[in-house]
Amino acid sequence: MFNINIKKYMAGALCVLLLFLCPAVMAGCGTKVVLTTGFNKDEVFRLSDRSCYLPEIMVYLTDIQNQYESVYGSGIWSASLSGVSLEENVKDTVLAKIAQVKTMYLIAQEKQIVLTPEEEKLAGKCAEEYYSLLSDEEIAYLGVNEEMLKEMYCEYALADKVVFKLIEDINPEISDDEARTIVLQHIYISTGVTDGAGNFVSYDTEEKASRYKTATQLRQQALDGEDFEALAAKYSEDAEITLSLERGVMEKTIEDVTFGLETGEISEVITNDSGYHIFKCISTLDRAQTDLNKERLVEERRQKAFADEYNTFVAGIVKNLNEELWDSVELSEKIQIGADFFGIYDSYFEE
Repeated sequence: MFNINIKKYMAGALCVLLLFLCPAVMAGCGTKVVLTTGFNKDEVFRLSDRSCYLPEIMVYLTDIQNQYESVYGSGIWSASLSGVSLEENVKDTVLAKIAQVKTMYLIAQEKQIVLTPEEEKLAGKCAEEYYSLLSDEEIAYLGVNEEMLKEMYCEYALADKVVFKLIEDINPEISDDEARTIVLQHIYISTGVTDGAGNFVSYDTEEKASRYKTATQLRQQALDGEDFEALAAKYSEDAEITLSLERGVMEKTIEDVTFGLETGEISEVITNDSGYHIFKCISTLDRAQTDLNKERLVEERRQKAFADEYNTFVAGIVKNLNEELWDSVELSEKIQIGADFFGIYDSYFEE
């Protein structure tokens, strides 16, 4: 719909509202969560003046239930992690996801972002299709009607639109040098071994000296014209000989040396905590990878800009959770909802 992978931005914000709302993680987090009995019927939570009701929870919850069961089978719900059942984990995710959509709605109000008539029409088509797939029993179980479903689809579409509006003007200039990816060949001589517990144990001084001598000899052989790749294949203790590196991957001492090499140049022996390294520069600029790295850096900065604004907004709103009602919510093994809320949304809006 908006030609950007919105789900990436929304997924990154889920943990923020999870901390604000979910009972299992509220303790000690210092958030403005208020537990109260002053709720309307079936009102699960309230963010500022925007409420979420039980039927909305059930639509989201059954959607994710179907996703899990289609892959792992219905027996998956007996699984647990650190004493927390999978069902509770899924409930927490659903709670955070809906709270995120409600938050986007509040941001939209503040920034006067609205759906177009065409977008509202698409939301209505989504609701009509979803509702048409439900049996009377399923309608009663979910507690939904078509009008409510349209409102849910409108909110979800508006959440997408808010993300797009917040990032559409963020187009940072990334230079070739900042995104530069280089291609190297590498000889590595270790100065220790990894024990059974995964700890690096250094060799004694004498063994280290012997290995340093080997490293310097290999470098000299390469300088004298021996094939660097052949030397690496025979002597290097790293299975990966050719490396494609961008800034920020290697430690600073190695990055400073390798990014200063010219094509064909061989580095000095570089020492770090794990051993001795010799690099040969194959290319000072991998054009294709550098362009991909530029795209990644642009996305990272967009996501950070979105997260900063989103998190600031979330921190300033009051959040009220109906804990008693929330605790009563559970998955049903008897009723399987065939309609796919998010699948239907994608079929209409991602065109």
